[in-house]
Amino acid sequence: MGYIMDKVFKRKVYQQLLEWKETENGRTAILVEGARRVGKSTIVELFAKQEYETYILIDFNKASKAIIALWDDLNDLNVIFLKLQQEYRVTLHERKSVIVFDEVQHCPKARQAIKYLVQDGRYDYIETGSLISIHKNTKDITIPSEEDSITMYPMDYEEFRWAMGDTASIPLLKQQFEKRISLGDDIARSKMRDLRLYMLVGGMPQAVNTYLDTNNLGLVDKTKRGIIKLYLQDFQKIDATGNAERLFKNIPAQISNNASRYQPYTVIGQQTESKMAELLQDLEESKTVLFCHHCTDPNVGLSLNKDLSRYKMFVADTGLFVTLAFWDKRYTDNIIYDKLLSDKLEANLGYVYENLVAQMLASAGNELYYYTFAKDAKHNYEIDFILSRGNKVCPIEVKSSGYKTHKSLDAFSEKFSSRVGERYLVYTKDLRKDGETMFVPIYMTGLI
Repeated sequence: MGYIMDKVFKRKVYQQLLEWKETENGRTAILVEGARRVGKSTIVELFAKQEYETYILIDFNKASKAIIALWDDLNDLNVIFLKLQQEYRVTLHERKSVIVFDEVQHCPKARQAIKYLVQDGRYDYIETGSLISIHKNTKDITIPSEEDSITMYPMDYEEFRWAMGDTASIPLLKQQFEKRISLGDDIARSKMRDLRLYMLVGGMPQAVNTYLDTNNLGLVDKTKRGIIKLYLQDFQKIDATGNAERLFKNIPAQISNNASRYQPYTVIGQQTESKMAELLQDLEESKTVLFCHHCTDPNVGLSLNKDLSRYKMFVADTGLFVTLAFWDKRYTDNIIYDKLLSDKLEANLGYVYENLVAQMLASAGNELYYYTFAKDAKHNYEIDFILSRGNKVCPIEVKSSGYKTHKSLDAFSEKFSSRVGERYLVYTKDLRKDGETMFVPIYMTGLI
């Protein structure tokens, strides 16, 4: 798995794997895809260990040449299964064992073999992979249609609270949100303190592990830098020009400029349309970033009105975002840590909250869209995020303080009155309502 983890954290993807096992009963394999270091291998091995009589985990990062060569010839699956059992010293039992293809992108022929292995029906198959390499390595193979997939994100806020030993807070927040109960700003302040820790540590299991072991944010920052360096190395492998790496590293600067879109040409100069499309696809498939596309006509079918040429980019993990924002400075110079922990984050650092809201919405299963429209000849209104709910759209404006004005929301709701359902101002105080607008504390973002 590439690095040592002391603890195996509870993850929601486990329940998704259980549902797949029970409903599919061997009819499909499942691919758990996501960025490196989000915990794919750890949770899949735990699942294999707890839900099957026996399992074989093939880590294609370090599998022997003999194991790699097994997938060149699928004429006799009996031979393949015998060799696997001998190599890994594990007895497989029909319909009671699972074979895990860990980091399957390193052995494309094993992934292609899934079609025949599933048809054979004796065992279950789970794959893990980092998409940034999967597509590069699968150009010449047939992707099996017998493969379901799950995207695994960094730990969401509830998973983070679980890791902190707190299983009560989020269910109680759900009750408060559903019943629209205000509990007062004192409780909100306490909940914001909890959330700020999540913003600083982030949801990468390795960083959470470091925090629990050391209670030292300097060491957490060092762990996060190690993960970012790994990502940068991956970008260099797929794009020798360094442009993918530069686009990734520039995300905090682009968000802090408060522009209505990411402006890639200011970072990497002019590129052909096809080259730019390839770079953006590589970034998206790496799962290290979240794209938020401009919506040309905010209506229920948001994806039908996606403007591919206008987008914002966020870092998929806000903990990594904080480290990336101060990449060229040592931890001790990183004022965000001190400011955030003491709740003295100035408005010009509010872009950290915007990244967090993007992460929380994406973790909850939402595609990300935003919308801008003219206010006057020189200024625009901007809706930070738009969600589709039933036959309505729900606009969201993000404020990094208790700031309560919501002119963009009001103008949007007037312009598209027949389409708007709930409207939300996400901010740092308690849950309350102001006319038609719900004021939602940032820590409740995932409940919207």
